[in-house]
Amino acid sequence: MQIKQGGSWKAAYNEAKGVYGAQIVFQGSRDMYEISGAVFSQLTAKMSDSAAEELIRTGRHIYSHVNDQCGPPYTVILDEDYVDYCPWAAKSKPVGKTWNPDLTDAAVELFESEKANRPQRRKKREQREGKKNSSQ
Repeated sequence: MQIKQGGSWKAAYNEAKGVYGAQIVFQGSRDMYEISGAVFSQLTAKMSDSAAEELIRTGRHIYSHVNDQCGPPYTVILDEDYVDYCPWAAKSKPVGKTWNPDLTDAAVELFESEKANRPQRRKKREQREGKKNSSQ
């Protein structure tokens, strides 16, 4: 496992899974992204946090925990495999409620900013519906 980090971000290359991931933390909230090898190679501890965050946000959004004091904390898991991308996430439990898969699917379909998640979410939804139909 290769890890890089700065003040508000952390990134990893998971050799076992062959994937790159990164996390941005801001005032109790955190977002995780699948990033490319090219983005990972550009990240350095010496770069500004804002420059690193801008690079990381070019990736596919895979997890969001919001705790901004505008309401109760909540978590949105856009890709259930987020721990493969950001292994340190396995050690922490989200505070507050986690959106259910149907609500997450609806948000991914609605928000243009989450369009990169549509193929993966649609496949998972088909699998869930297939299991539900076969058990009836």
